[in-house]
Formats: sequence, C-alpha cells, structure tokens
Amino acid sequence: MTELERIVEPGPAGFHPPSAAELGVLPPKPGNGLTFGHEVAEEKALEEMAKAMFTRKNATIFPGPLVLWNWNDHAADKAKAVLELAAQIPDVLIIPMPDYRPKYPKIEPEEMINPNHPNLTIWGNKIEVCIFIGVHCHYANLTLKMIRAGTNCWTSAICAEQGHEDAMYTVRDSDATKIRKAAQVFKRVREEMGLKLPENGENVRYTGFQSLVHGGKSHTNPLDIPIGNEGAASAAAFGHKPEDMQREG
Repeated sequence: MTELERIVEPGPAGFHPPSAAELGVLPPKPGNGLTFGHEVAEEKALEEMAKAMFTRKNATIFPGPLVLWNWNDHAADKAKAVLELAAQIPDVLIIPMPDYRPKYPKIEPEEMINPNHPNLTIWGNKIEVCIFIGVHCHYANLTLKMIRAGTNCWTSAICAEQGHEDAMYTVRDSDATKIRKAAQVFKRVREEMGLKLPENGENVRYTGFQSLVHGGKSHTNPLDIPIGNEGAASAAAFGHKPEDMQREG
C-alpha cells in the first residue's frame, strides 16, 4: 500500500491530530481488519501486521491487563496464545501495561508502558512497530492516538471487540483461537521472508531492566514461561517485577 493510499498515517502527526473516525474510518466488519484505515480481509491485515513486525526496528508486544492478570481461565489461555504469537517474532520485546494509573513523576520505560504517556516507552526503547493486545478499548484508543501524535511507531491492535481504527493495523473479535490463528499467519509470513528463529527458541529479547530482573539473561524462550494459578503469574511471565505487581494488583 503506497503512502498516498493511506488514510491513517503513521506519526509523528503533531499536537492533536484528527482521529481516524474524523477521517471517515470505521471499525472493520466481522471477518475483516484494517490496514492504514482501509478495510481488508482479516488474514490480509494479519499478513501486513506481520511484515511490519518483521521489518521495522525494535518490534514490541504490549500486553495489557486482560492478558497479564490471571483472573480467569480464558485470560490464562489468551496469555498462553500471546506467548505463542511472540514465539514467531525474531528478537521481539515484550513490555507490559500492568495497569492504567498515571505513573508520576517518573515512568521506567524499560519496565512498562502506560496509556497516559506511552510515548516515553516508545522513545526510550526506540520502538518503531508494536502490537497492543489485552488492553481495554478506551485505553487502547487513548494510547494509539498519543503514539500517532508524537512518535514514528507503527501500531497494531489485536482487539477482543470491534478493532481500533486509530491503529495502522487491527483485527477484531480476538479470543485465544484468533490469537493462535495470528501466530500461524506470522509463522507463514516469516518463513516466506526467509527469517529464522534461534535454535534454542530464545527469541524474546529482554530490555536492560528486564535483564537485571532475570539474572542478566538477554533473551528467553516464551514457550518455556509457565503461567500458573497465582493472580500475578501471567504478569510475571512477561517480566514485570513481582513486588510491583503486588503493589498494583
């Protein structure tokens, strides 16, 4: 898709850019997705999302509270599916959004992303492409607009409801089965592009902060991460500090 065809443009778009809805973009119909504001078949949207994650710098998954906290069996299964998706992306970062409260006066950009100032995490880690998953829709909408306003990051949203028109790429109605479908699309696209994963499966790259929490390791295998029965287990799987989870839970 050429630059001229894009309706929702990547940023930085400046202070208070028009929302996608103001530009005439609506959420996709069931079975479809969006790429740069254009409605396309769901698989096409996932393919384009995958290509962006494989080609732009510091690809990152931002899991939100709906998959971080092990509050029911469905959430735990979706968290496992997110790890399966992460397992298909070489050198991917996983930076959690554990809650939505503003983190003033300081945020640690290698520890978390916060919807009230997401640009700090994008800038701090030089992230040029990302996927939001498990973030409540109203906070995802806020975050996506702020990222488009102030950064050059290409955003994707794998949404459990209607999708997010302010993302560069989005799909809707995403349960654990849909996330696993996305993982299979990513696997196919990665293989078509000739991209390899490490033989030991340790393709998830820790930030510097996460490396300190995990004894200096630089990478981990997402499929080796256990998701237990404790309420904070899912969040711990994504590298968030246990003491912070107890404070924020």
